[in-house]
Amino acid sequence: MTETLYLAAELQSVGTPALWAITIGGVIALLALDFLVTRRPHEVSIREALGWSAFYIALPLAFGAWVWSRYGSKQGVEYLTGYLVEKSLSVDNLFVFMLLLAAFAVPPVLQQRVLLFGITGALVLRAVFIAIGAAALQTLDFAFLIFALILLVTAAKLLRDAVTGHEQEVDISKMRSVRLLRKVMPVVEEYRGTKMIVKEAGRWAFTPLALVVVAVFATDIVFAVDSVPAVYGITEDPYLVFATNAFALLGLRALYFVLHAALSRLVHLTYGLAIILAFIGVKLGLHWAHGIWEGVPEIPTLASLGVIVGVLVVVTLTSLRATRGLTKGEKEIVAGKR
Repeated sequence: MTETLYLAAELQSVGTPALWAITIGGVIALLALDFLVTRRPHEVSIREALGWSAFYIALPLAFGAWVWSRYGSKQGVEYLTGYLVEKSLSVDNLFVFMLLLAAFAVPPVLQQRVLLFGITGALVLRAVFIAIGAAALQTLDFAFLIFALILLVTAAKLLRDAVTGHEQEVDISKMRSVRLLRKVMPVVEEYRGTKMIVKEAGRWAFTPLALVVVAVFATDIVFAVDSVPAVYGITEDPYLVFATNAFALLGLRALYFVLHAALSRLVHLTYGLAIILAFIGVKLGLHWAHGIWEGVPEIPTLASLGVIVGVLVVVTLTSLRATRGLTKGEKEIVAGKR
């Protein structure tokens, strides 16, 4: 994976081969640390979740400060803006993870292991999409236009889902990944710790843990299709794209448990993300048109950062106001989940 990413990155990147190797090695080390933490299944306390969340927020911010000081304000602003976009999208992804964990009735002691598998799968998929995206931008003149259309379509879908509540529906029996696994081998009814395959009456069978992990992997593909074009709308540097994705994903395991209760209050987040993705789609479209005719204006990255921060602040405040004093069921109705 390192060689593939570097070949794409050397076309245009602040990342040297040594920096790519250090970054990927660091990501692998952090994933290994997370697997060690979850090696003994346990229910995550709020104190533990807050500690890890603080670490995974401080680390990317410190890295952003280093990028700013080492490469200048342009790369620094691009990194911070890209990280903010990816972190915002990852919080929205947590909604889906929360629904999957509930739909599969995952025991609390196994939830962080499922999340970690999902994060690992997402990192691998994003690495592949980043390499493909870098190659496309260098060889296809209209790649920016394609990315713009992907984001505009995604924004329209998010807006539709926010209005109809469609994205909140999780029917396990209709999931293709689950149906495919059931055709391969039978599935036992109860969880067996961290085991995904067990032997029952002389026959191998999947556990429910295998089903939920595969379901999470399937959603990772959808998330990668949306998030990679979004951050390429902020920076064309594959190294910064990879770094923002990696840092945004690594802290999701702990952030899930911190935000689990608060997620139900962010009822307008999907509207905000739809606006952000549509804005980045327009930004990419203008960038593509500028390459054809210089008279077409472009949106500066610093202005993009201001728009993204402004949208997130507004939807957070309106969400908190809309759900003030409401019960959990009432919050779901306001969010369009029922």
